[in-house]
Amino acid sequence: MRKPLRLLLGSGILAAALVGTTVPAQAHTVPAAPVVLSAGHVDVVDVAYEDGELGIGVHDETVEPDVERAVDDVVLLVKRAAKTIVPAAPAFGFLGSPGAPVWILPEIQNENLLWPGLAAEEIEAGVFAGDTVTVKVEKVIGPGRFAVFTEDAVGTPQILVNSGDGLPDALTLAAGTHQHASWAFQKAGVYLIKVRATAKLAGTGTTVTSEPVVYKFVVQP
Repeated sequence: MRKPLRLLLGSGILAAALVGTTVPAQAHTVPAAPVVLSAGHVDVVDVAYEDGELGIGVHDETVEPDVERAVDDVVLLVKRAAKTIVPAAPAFGFLGSPGAPVWILPEIQNENLLWPGLAAEEIEAGVFAGDTVTVKVEKVIGPGRFAVFTEDAVGTPQILVNSGDGLPDALTLAAGTHQHASWAFQKAGVYLIKVRATAKLAGTGTTVTSEPVVYKFVVQP
């Protein structure tokens, strides 16, 4: 069973710096070492709604039993085995120049790499209008572009997020479901990705919005 949402809503120094909030004095103590996730199925963006609050955590299925983690407690490692080259097809130009290096966590699972998912499985039908939640990627800080995309049956990319042409970008998640996509990083280094969720309550039409979270991806050269 997943942990209550209130246990997931931590705020760290890293997240505070990117979001622009003030870090409390007591936060300057030495933090616990983060959990590094580098392979296996992880719902990186896991949206939940509990006690009138919308929030985002990480659902880690690399351990048994699976666990929920606060975003601040996790470092997501993109191993050098994810390094490939940008395809020659013009449709993949958002990843960079043809033949240039790019690091991709693929939509189809590779057991040696992180398999990142997008989830709203814990949200029940009828809670939100249209049974959907919107996840916004608001800001990316890193050495290169960041993109999330799927591919159709003939291999044509459908771009969901592309930091190279301006942010925010929005993803729509259906209540009770999760999905996978390819996550691409243009260069090696550290990426900080700020994400927020929003939805409209079906009963009242009131908009609810999560606190922002900041993911840390480390891309190996």
